[in-house]
Amino acid sequence: RRVHGDTYLRLLMALLKDLVGKSVLVAMNDGRVVVGVLRGFDQQTNLIVADAHERVFSTMEGVQIVPLGLYVIRGDNISLVGEVNTALDASLNFADVMAEPLEKLIH
Repeated sequence: RRVHGDTYLRLLMALLKDLVGKSVLVAMNDGRVVVGVLRGFDQQTNLIVADAHERVFSTMEGVQIVPLGLYVIRGDNISLVGEVNTALDASLNFADVMAEPLEKLIH
């Protein structure tokens, strides 16, 4: 069953509300990946992320971490938002992680 209009927006807002104050990963339509603490959002799904950093993936070297600080992400550029398992995330050595960068999302 498909969810439309106001029902979709209410569901999305409820899901985002549960993530406020938590560490999140945001995959964007342009292929960038940003991680930080979700501080807030609005009805256009614009996100405010604190202590943000971008993770730049490469097959040639480990993940580069680019500090961003307080960061606003436009809702129309968001592909995915998910909660980060902070214990698991802290245990990873991203300098040893190599992966293909995400491609731009076309929709």
